[in-house]
Amino acid sequence: MNDINTVSIKTLVTFIGVFNTHSFSEVARREGVSASNISRTIQQLEDALGQQLFYRNTRAVVPTEAGRLFLDYAQTITEQMNDARKELQDRTLEPTGLIRINAPVFFGQRHIAPWLPELSIRYPNLQIELTLTDDFIDPHRDATDVIFRIGALTDSSLHARVFGTQVYHLAASPAYLKNNPKITNPSALKNHQCLIYKGSSGANRWLFKAKNGSSAHYPVAPLLASNNADTLLTCALKGMGLVLFPDWLIGEHLKAGTLVKVLPNYDAAIKTEPQQIAAIYPHTRYAPLNVRALIDYFADVFGEPLYWQQ
Repeated sequence: MNDINTVSIKTLVTFIGVFNTHSFSEVARREGVSASNISRTIQQLEDALGQQLFYRNTRAVVPTEAGRLFLDYAQTITEQMNDARKELQDRTLEPTGLIRINAPVFFGQRHIAPWLPELSIRYPNLQIELTLTDDFIDPHRDATDVIFRIGALTDSSLHARVFGTQVYHLAASPAYLKNNPKITNPSALKNHQCLIYKGSSGANRWLFKAKNGSSAHYPVAPLLASNNADTLLTCALKGMGLVLFPDWLIGEHLKAGTLVKVLPNYDAAIKTEPQQIAAIYPHTRYAPLNVRALIDYFADVFGEPLYWQQ
């Protein structure tokens, strides 16, 4: 007996054709094969089911009671497959259904969430699920379609669309700089009030590199350490001390003059390797339309150079 799991949709379509025409020959002509080929296909289906589906005679092929009962199942399965094929084809034309997005908390609040209304207008059939977390997310295990990640891209099992490279700036309010000694080199920071981000992996290191030089770590004692970037930013704006933050977080304040760059002749960072801003998703032969549409949309939104770096 053949395994029922080996029965194909094509076999079911052949069965339905024979049921409707009462003829192997008619179905054979339609499919461009021999009548014996159709007869063998039906025989294999009967073997897989363990039931005789047709009575054969010289004049016609007549369905048995089992054949009439099986017709409903065969039609249901083939109709569902046709519906699935149609829905998948429709999705290649316009983004439809759920797209699950993951992004770092503060980056997502400032540079993902504000652009979602326009995305929804552009693709009204798209349902959006946005999760903001600074935890490491593995798209192979976690339920997500696109991850906006900031860091070094090292996982070759993932596709990545790089939008740009994150740039750090040391900054303080005009009031702080007016009321404290001038900072001419990173070594002077040990005598200043520093506001440092401290996450689950510990406090950020402050690295500085002179032009054409190498990065060096300058230890500083924090006046305030926090795992909340908004708290540190608020305190910096009120003149409490210096912050070392990425351009996407403080760029608007630098443009407005509410924060001022400090040590502009040095490249600042918290890690030695470049920190890229990218959208990543699992390797697939064909990236889903929803994923492609979302990434292309944000590539246009962020621009080149990134809009907060202009």
